Amino acid sequence: MNDYLIPANSKKGQLLFGVFRPIDLGVLISGAFVTLLLLFIIKGDAIPTIAVKLLPLTICVLLVVPVPYYHNVLVFIQEAVIFILEPKQFSWRGWCAKYEYGSQQK
Repeated sequence: MNDYLIPANSKKGQLLFGVFRPIDLGVLISGAFVTLLLLFIIKGDAIPTIAVKLLPLTICVLLVVPVPYYHNVLVFIQEAVIFILEPKQFSWRGWCAKYEYGSQQK
């Protein structure tokens, strides 16, 4: 019998450092580079200024951090974006018990 059992971590060997895809590592490095530039360019030590300086790195870390059940999180984010951006049309039918919509009659 040729019953092969695939180990649970077989995909982990294809990742950089066992965690990142190449695009994830690129996003993280570019966010760190932009943050480093902002630290040198923007002057000021107030808390809002520091928050603005660290914002690119924070966003990039949140984008690439490994999330359990990432597919569920990805689908949730996609559905939220579709819900927010898609135009919604609500037509008031009045107090009718029966109406016609296109070729449908309800």
